[in-house]
Amino acid sequence: MQGVIRRIFNYRKVPYAEIRAFSVHLLTASGSFLAFLGVVAAAERRFVDMFWWLGLALLVDGIDGPIARKVKVKEVLPNWSGDTLDNIIDYVTYVLLPAFALYQSGMIGEPWSFVAAGAIVVSSAVYYADMGMKTDEYFFSGFPVVWNMVIFTLFVIDASATSSLAVVSIAVILTFFPINFLHPVRVKRLRPLNLAVGFIWCALGGYSLLLHFQSPDWVIWGVVISGIYLFCIGGILQAFPNLGK
Repeated sequence: MQGVIRRIFNYRKVPYAEIRAFSVHLLTASGSFLAFLGVVAAAERRFVDMFWWLGLALLVDGIDGPIARKVKVKEVLPNWSGDTLDNIIDYVTYVLLPAFALYQSGMIGEPWSFVAAGAIVVSSAVYYADMGMKTDEYFFSGFPVVWNMVIFTLFVIDASATSSLAVVSIAVILTFFPINFLHPVRVKRLRPLNLAVGFIWCALGGYSLLLHFQSPDWVIWGVVISGIYLFCIGGILQAFPNLGK
C-alpha cells in the first residue's frame, strides 16, 4: 500500500516526504477541533464530555512531537512552524478551555470564578511569550500552565470554593517564579518513575470520568497524590541536581 501511495505522489510530482511531514501538522491541528468539541460540551455544562475531548487532545499532544522528530518535519518543511502551531493548540486546550470550564461551572462562586478564569488566561498568555520557558534539561521554568490537569483535579475532588481559589492563585503566582516543573516525557532524570506516575494519574482520571466524578476515596487520593508528585518533583530535582542521574 505504501508503495502505491509513493507512486501516486511521484506521478503527481508531489514529494512524499513533504506529504508525510504535513500530515503531522494536520495531526497537531486536529487538537483545535477537539478543543472546539470541548467548548460545545462546556457551554452545555457537559463537563465529563468536555474532559474526554481534552483527554484526546492530550493524547494527540503526546504523540505528535515524537512523530514529528521521527519524520524530520522541521527539515522537510522549514517554512511551517510546528512549534507555533503546537503553542496555539496548547493555549486553547491547556488554558482557554479549562478556564472556561472553571467559569462555566461556577466552582468558586460569583464573581470569583470569572476573576480566576481571567487570571488564568492572562498569566498563561504572558507565559507563552517567555522564550526561556524550558531549561536545558527540558524542565519548564515556572508553572507550565497545565490548567487542564489542575482544573480536572478540582473537579475530581469536588473542591470547595476556598480550596479552588487557593490552588488557582498559587499556580498563577508560580507561573512567574523560576521553579522547575516536570515535562514527564522529555526530562531524563527519573523518567521511568515520572512516566509511571503520569500513567497512574491518567488512568485514575479516566476512571473518575467513567464514574462521572462520583469517585471512591481511593481514586480521589490517588489522583491527588500522583498529581502532587507531578507538580512538585521538578522543584525537588532542581533543589537536588544530582538526584536521578
